[in-house]
Amino acid sequence: MPRMVEVVIDSVRVSLTNQQRIVVLRELNTERYLPIWIGPYEAEAITIALQEIEVARPQTHDLMRNILKNLDAQLVRVEVLALRDDVFYGNLVVETNGMTVNIDSRPSDALALAVRTHVPILIALDVMDSAGVIPEQDI
Repeated sequence: MPRMVEVVIDSVRVSLTNQQRIVVLRELNTERYLPIWIGPYEAEAITIALQEIEVARPQTHDLMRNILKNLDAQLVRVEVLALRDDVFYGNLVVETNGMTVNIDSRPSDALALAVRTHVPILIALDVMDSAGVIPEQDI
């Protein structure tokens, strides 16, 4: 497993120039951020969970959480493992029947599930080093 850093979801934003959604992750105990462009539906799913908005019926990520629960599987953490050609690659780490299973996932879906299950979000250090940003301090 690559060296990892833990992050939290700082915000979900909308670009003023093109209306694209961005989830901004913040490394714990630092001011380094990782922006990831996501789709509008995934942005809404993350925002609904962050704001604890009640929905009448389960959304896709609620369904995923419920499937894991009903199969006696536990989401342990979500990971962003790679960045290739401007595409982030994610992973769900699930424990079931005494085994650990890694499931390929888009980071946006992994984040929406992490918010619902309150599990750690880990980013590969090389991804954070290459794509993370530190805001300029006021002069």
